[in-house]
Amino acid sequence: MKKIVKISLVFLTFHVFYGCSYLDVVPDNVATIENAFTLRSAAKKYLYTCYSYLPQHGQLTTSSASFAGIEMWPLAYNASNTSNFVQGKQNVSSPLLNYWEGSNGGKDLFEGIRDCNIFLDNIQHVPDMQQEERDQWAAEVVFLKAYYHYFLLQLYGPIPLVKESLPIDAGIEEVRVSREPIDTCVNYIVSLLDDALLYLPNLPLQQIDLPNYGRITAMMALGLKAKVLATAASPLFNGNTDYANYIDPKNGQLFNQTYSAEKWQRAMVATKAALDNAASISMKLFEFVPGATLTISDTTQTELNIREAFASHDPNSEVIWPNTGANAQQSALTPRSWSPDLTSTSTGGAYGPTLNIVEMFYTDKGLPIDKDKTWDYSGRYDLRIGDEVNRRHVQLGYETINLHFHREPRFYANIGFDGGVWYGQGVYDDVHSWHLEIRGGRYTSVRETSAHSPTGYYPKKPINYQNYLEGTSYYITSYQFPNMRLTDLFLLYAEAENEYSGPSAEVFDRINAVRARAGIPTVQESWDEYSTQPGKYSTKEGLRDIIRQERRIELNSESQVYWDLLRWKTAENILSQPMLGWDKRGVEPEEFYKQTVIYQRSFKKRDYFMPIREYELQRNENLLQSPGW
Repeated sequence: MKKIVKISLVFLTFHVFYGCSYLDVVPDNVATIENAFTLRSAAKKYLYTCYSYLPQHGQLTTSSASFAGIEMWPLAYNASNTSNFVQGKQNVSSPLLNYWEGSNGGKDLFEGIRDCNIFLDNIQHVPDMQQEERDQWAAEVVFLKAYYHYFLLQLYGPIPLVKESLPIDAGIEEVRVSREPIDTCVNYIVSLLDDALLYLPNLPLQQIDLPNYGRITAMMALGLKAKVLATAASPLFNGNTDYANYIDPKNGQLFNQTYSAEKWQRAMVATKAALDNAASISMKLFEFVPGATLTISDTTQTELNIREAFASHDPNSEVIWPNTGANAQQSALTPRSWSPDLTSTSTGGAYGPTLNIVEMFYTDKGLPIDKDKTWDYSGRYDLRIGDEVNRRHVQLGYETINLHFHREPRFYANIGFDGGVWYGQGVYDDVHSWHLEIRGGRYTSVRETSAHSPTGYYPKKPINYQNYLEGTSYYITSYQFPNMRLTDLFLLYAEAENEYSGPSAEVFDRINAVRARAGIPTVQESWDEYSTQPGKYSTKEGLRDIIRQERRIELNSESQVYWDLLRWKTAENILSQPMLGWDKRGVEPEEFYKQTVIYQRSFKKRDYFMPIREYELQRNENLLQSPGW
């Protein structure tokens, strides 16, 4: 009888030296491989065990990227592994969000990979299954194995590759693994995805099987392959001379030292294949369809196109990969109260978008606020009263600032601001929508130490518009956090082609499709007619800036921006800026609208990669610490 062995990736645990441990996440506590794969029902439970290691990107306390890209900032009172991480408290003695071993908010992804290997070793022996189903389940697990390696690569850079299960009698040298070069890691991950694609189903949207919604499909594998190759082509991993001296005694240079444009070509081809596949199964950018009893303006329609593309309760035409184990934590983000009489409250948000992010969104002409010649950048903090023309964005008669007027629809879909209108939440007449009053003493202001925005803004996009108030209770409509949306791939393709060969018609087609759904002009129209830098988009460098800001805006609050900042090698500049907001206790507008440093963040070059716990390095002499740690 074969035992299931649990050998840590550090691999020098006391299990190795002093005996074996049975796997602690097997179906029904069965301790043998034979029993775990005797029947389809048991094998299916093991399949779900392999899925259980997926990082929960919608969970604010366990995802390093959930607001590490400064899209949101936590209250100091709301301490968690993630908030400590973004406040620069990472360390080598007990690393935060430790996905290497599974501690301090992280999951043990190497254990997940081992479970995947065990599944793959045994699934073909399950008797009461058709071969087609065995192959599909195996392909799903091969995808998961690829994703876990990729996620670890994003976190730790060069990683050991766990290609197969180790025998129970493996020697110590066999388990003393080393880091592999980045290119070797990427090629292995891509080979796994190619293997998975041979058997994964390619389901049209209309054939979504809700009980299996979120199971791995060919579209997910194609999308992930595109993202893996774009990551590999990006400055952090493509000819990064910062790590010229990061050399493994066994495997040599871990970061390639010569830039290769062909890596962008490879990413471009993979992304184009994913987009072509999406079109073939009727995936498209989402458009909100109001119910028969719902009458809304074009302004609200555009905002809901944006909000519901991300936070829809039901499957939609744009979500490629829903993380069905990760409902977004709406209660931690929602403003505490909606009612001026203070009788209707939510559970109390403790996170707020920074002023840095508020100013990142475009004007209504589709331009950065400091590049639009029709917009008063120097007077953006001047006071202004909501008027009839802007009443679907700013409460009529409410005094706020110019910064909140004449912004793009994605700004109003993403950001809740003082005096800002918030459609939904039980009121579906967009002439009489709720609005926020965040200044001191008002109903969404600081009234509890642990339940208010630290910045003077609230996130809106992650809050489902169908949440509603009833008396003093607040009811939440849950949704599955999207790991990947079609707009991500549209912009990824534009980036890859621009980096490989410069601006082209197809690059603009992809960007402009995203912008059209967002309700703003094309790149060419915006920059030629309204900007202080006409024609900026005509060079590779200029278009690169545009694409990067477009991604940061479109993917705001989606646990994606952080990874972009890392792979672009811009994190050390952007994430070292002071986090700004307003004086949240100010009562009068002149008191509230005082720019305030919420936190002076620090990001060092070593922070591009997570550290490995020092104790693990002592147990495995072959394992290098992450660069800079």
